[in-house]
Amino acid sequence: MTQCTIDVDHIARVEGHGNVHVVVEGGQVKDVEMNIVEPIRLFESMVRGRSYRDVSYIASRVCGICSASHVVTDLKAIERIFGVELSQRTKMLRELLIYGSYLQNHGAHLFVFAAPDYLGETSIFPVSKSNPELFSQALDLKSLGNELCTMVGGRSIHPITAVIGGFTHEISSQEYLDLADKLESKVPFALETVDLFNGFDICDVASDNDYMALTQPGAYPVQASDTLTFVGSDESFDANDITDHISEYQVGHSAAFFARRTSTDRPYMTGALARINASWENLTPKAKVAAAKAGLRPPERNPLRNNVAQAVEIVDALERCAELCRELAEGDQKESLPRPFKVCAGSATGVTEAPRGTVAHQLVLDDKGVVQHASIITPTAQNLAAMESDIRKMATSLVAQGVTEDELVMDVEKMVRAYDPCLSCSVH
Repeated sequence: MTQCTIDVDHIARVEGHGNVHVVVEGGQVKDVEMNIVEPIRLFESMVRGRSYRDVSYIASRVCGICSASHVVTDLKAIERIFGVELSQRTKMLRELLIYGSYLQNHGAHLFVFAAPDYLGETSIFPVSKSNPELFSQALDLKSLGNELCTMVGGRSIHPITAVIGGFTHEISSQEYLDLADKLESKVPFALETVDLFNGFDICDVASDNDYMALTQPGAYPVQASDTLTFVGSDESFDANDITDHISEYQVGHSAAFFARRTSTDRPYMTGALARINASWENLTPKAKVAAAKAGLRPPERNPLRNNVAQAVEIVDALERCAELCRELAEGDQKESLPRPFKVCAGSATGVTEAPRGTVAHQLVLDDKGVVQHASIITPTAQNLAAMESDIRKMATSLVAQGVTEDELVMDVEKMVRAYDPCLSCSVH
């Protein structure tokens, strides 16, 4: 194939609406565009002029799957402004809440969105007939994520129990223990999932992009840290300084911002693969063994391996959450009650690791706690430039190998889905 124009309109099996445009001329890839066609949703404008009490509930509507992350991210920003110190128990509950969304998202993405690419199907529905056991187990895993979010957050999406300084409600000790048993019972299937996705044939692509994730010594942080790191470098920084290290910019073919690392002027990837590259050593024991068995060790630079990284994170989340539930069952529930605070003016940035990657919320409050400015930096918006770059690199290799146009289309779609984009959330 020496000449073609590929237009994939409304990419299937991703969240939201977007197109991919690839131009091949004279055997060379001349152009690659991720066209994000979602309309602007104005979440940053919605919270301006509103009380700090309303912010997390409004911002959680940015995304259903990642709503827990948006809530905790806003709470972290507000708590930094007000100087609220959290109890260890509150931090543990927030971990459970965010990991519930990992089980929701990774389960849905891997089996409903990504797996059909490698099983020769156009959707999950034929798989439900050809492999009903796989289909049933995948749904059970997603359901368990819903249950975890409901029991900790009060409902499966848009949690209501997480508030500034603590939680308004907790389940009983016996419910924690029952939940721990359910989580542990899913570990064998999660390990099989790692093997399944590791066994799929993928293109050999070595990305030139950077990777960014939350880091914390001796931990695999999803919300407890405020330190961001570009993997493989000495560039670590506090969340409050995020705009000094990453730059958002506009492109003519997208309604969403793109982003790049300021110091290198290069795209970067955030998400499961970035987290494992940053904190592989701190995975739970079974997750680390599963990753090693799959050959997933840092530095892993093939973005298509993000699917395997998500599968490893499912193992990690199940192990970690079961342990947290057993510890919470033995603790004092009074320790998670909201801490007192004093409203004051200030600015701060909260950051967490949402399932799809790092999310940051910047807030400026006046002395009455009214929002004067808000900015949301979503994972997909950060990943779009990296996605374009990796599609270009992969397409260049495939065209040189002489693949057909249909084969190129399929591999381009696989790359997009491997990033697990939330195109709606990218335009916030």
